Amino acid sequence: MYLLDMLLSDDWERCVPYIADALEYAGGSHTVEDVAVAVATGKAVFFPLIKSCMIVEIIDYPKKAMCRIWLAGGDLDELMQAEDSVCEWAKQNGCAGMEIVGRKGWSRKLTDYRESAVVLMKDFENV
Repeated sequence: MYLLDMLLSDDWERCVPYIADALEYAGGSHTVEDVAVAVATGKAVFFPLIKSCMIVEIIDYPKKAMCRIWLAGGDLDELMQAEDSVCEWAKQNGCAGMEIVGRKGWSRKLTDYRESAVVLMKDFENV
């Protein structure tokens, strides 16, 4: 029932375009419905903002947990301001730090993050 409640919520409905826009850069790995299921089942957390939103997930590595900003869309200034609050939430939920999978441009904006890897993708149907 939680999934239905979430899908009918004003925040979710208002933020679906932001999520869909962010998914455009995800290489076709998920649909908006897949994201809704991840949030509803507790695999991801939905942070609705006024003009944007974030979807995060906690990644449990063998030595530490990290909060990954999986999807973010909407107003860039608002997202930048919200990052501090998401970091606090992550600390309260046992995370040792933050990570982001996203476009290269985020590294210019989030100067207190270090680039640790590049995600390269190859689609077999296009080769």
